[in-house]
Amino acid sequence: MKIYAVCGHGLGSSFMLEKNIKTVMTKIGKEAEVGHIDLASVTNNLADIFVVGQDLAPGISGKVDAHKVVVLKSIIAKAELEEKLSQWLADNA
Repeated sequence: MKIYAVCGHGLGSSFMLEKNIKTVMTKIGKEAEVGHIDLASVTNNLADIFVVGQDLAPGISGKVDAHKVVVLKSIIAKAELEEKLSQWLADNA
């Protein structure tokens, strides 16, 4: 499984989000290849899951299948990230 953290430029916030995704995946006992990417470089076949803040959700719409997108209200809230990733994994097992 591959997960990308997405931000506007693929630098600071997506890198932080990538680290949080790795932490959450370890905590819930799941393995994944995790990376970060800028919004302009996103294509549907790059990953199984794209994690974005709600501010970028409109920009990713139409670039990837909707079921591949996890939208966060806060990209720094690990509890929300854990809840939404766990739910995605349960729904797409």
